[in-house]
Amino acid sequence: MQAARPSNAVDAVIVGAGFAGLYMLHRLRGLGLSARVFEAGSGVGGTWYWNRYPGARCDVESMQYSYSFSPELQQEWQWSELFASQPEILRYANHVADRFDLRRDIQFGTRVTEMRFDRATHRWDIRTDRGDVVSARYCVMATGCLSTARVPDFPGIERFTGKTYHTGHWPHEGVDFTGRRVGVIGTGSSAIQAIPVIAQQAAHVTVFQRTPNFSIPSRNGPMTEAYAEQWKSEYPARREHARHARTGILNNPNDISAMEVSDEDRQRIYEERWAAGRTNFMAAFNDLIFERQANDTAADFVRGKIRETVRDQSTAELLAPKNHPIGTKRICVDTDYYGTYNRENVTLVDARATPVTEITAHGLRAGDIEHRFDAIVFATGFDAMTGALTKIDIAADGVTLRQKWEAGPRTYLGLMTSGFPNMFMITGPGSPSVLSNKIVSIEQHVDWIAECVAYLRACGLDCIEAKQSAEDAWVQHGNEVADKTLYPLANSLYMGVNIPGKPQVFMPYIGGVGAYRQACDEIAAEGYRGFELSAQTAALAAE
Repeated sequence: MQAARPSNAVDAVIVGAGFAGLYMLHRLRGLGLSARVFEAGSGVGGTWYWNRYPGARCDVESMQYSYSFSPELQQEWQWSELFASQPEILRYANHVADRFDLRRDIQFGTRVTEMRFDRATHRWDIRTDRGDVVSARYCVMATGCLSTARVPDFPGIERFTGKTYHTGHWPHEGVDFTGRRVGVIGTGSSAIQAIPVIAQQAAHVTVFQRTPNFSIPSRNGPMTEAYAEQWKSEYPARREHARHARTGILNNPNDISAMEVSDEDRQRIYEERWAAGRTNFMAAFNDLIFERQANDTAADFVRGKIRETVRDQSTAELLAPKNHPIGTKRICVDTDYYGTYNRENVTLVDARATPVTEITAHGLRAGDIEHRFDAIVFATGFDAMTGALTKIDIAADGVTLRQKWEAGPRTYLGLMTSGFPNMFMITGPGSPSVLSNKIVSIEQHVDWIAECVAYLRACGLDCIEAKQSAEDAWVQHGNEVADKTLYPLANSLYMGVNIPGKPQVFMPYIGGVGAYRQACDEIAAEGYRGFELSAQTAALAAE
């Protein structure tokens, strides 16, 4: 006879109520399982709950950055723009939570602080910062890849008498920069979106750039009824195509090499892609992420566009990236980013030549110059992919996840890590994750996890654990695939270089969304090859 579960027990605990956590809860409920979601914020939305900075917007088109699991939801929701803004995406997340009655199983304002796996019972004991103690058969980490903001470590920050903001933790009530002198540190994706909007308000904006990033015009605009209807009428076929595309995005890929065409044809194709904007530029040719010569043609084209756009040529040269192949950092899409530097109230400072050394009472010091500000915006990025996981004290058999990943994250399929049974990760390191349309990857992971749990239950099993040998093979495969591309040449968040002391290893899987999906499906079809499946024999014997 199986022992009764403790009164605080559920079948599954889900950490995070972003798009991954919401869909995971929906799927587990559909299996008849009890689940409890812990969410640090006061509402759903994950990334789109926290990132409310001016100009915050998705870089994947609205019609593609949305759930596909419900045909009714796809048809009823109306997007107002080609690229949805943060407020609209947050409204969408709230609509999903309400439509599927998800809030009743979500506990907001609660952070999971500790997780311990009990081998005898095959259960996780979870503790939160509000004193909750919960027992769960399964833990699903829906913590997000860009959810742990990198807090700036400049000396003297406590002395600043003005206001400071981080793009990843923006005040919910918004910020009015009218008439204020604003310093912005960083020129990553959030800064590229925020700077043009802040510049429209502020008396003056000074941007401190260490490393420039490539950005493509989004060509955003209103969502026309005809365009939306075109997508909605063909959603089943388009969604299926996206699930097997390299990035999970339908971006009209051109399956020829950049070096197979004439210089004139290559220029024409780049011009067409630039004029179209959106997420299509890096799909102009099939070898831009593999061959440096081909990549150089694309990078030179974009650098030329920057020089055409920015009138001051010394500023244009600072904005033109030269230290990494284009696309090896997640390419940004923008609305008038480069044109913003033609404004009289915008100044660019080369923070590599004159680094920011300290925050002062009235601004900051860069080189020998003290810049005075009323507000400072830190667009300093995130501890990507692993930060939200290692922030929690997770341990099994006396080994913590931090210890296991001390030399870099190691997973099997990005779904599990050996030594930590019954703990699933959604879009974790070792999966396409941040290299893909996150909604496509989220749905694939959630579906795989739900089907895995259903399989375990049908077979009378209650424990799944990645084998060390399978994990080693997957890590080796991921490294081999990455080394065939230009990605490791960039000092990017994919490599963890923005976090001091973080191991520099390439974290996402670059083999493509379609190839990855096929690998996951084949492993499941073979009885979950590479995983150890077992039942609660120890606990049953004790009875």
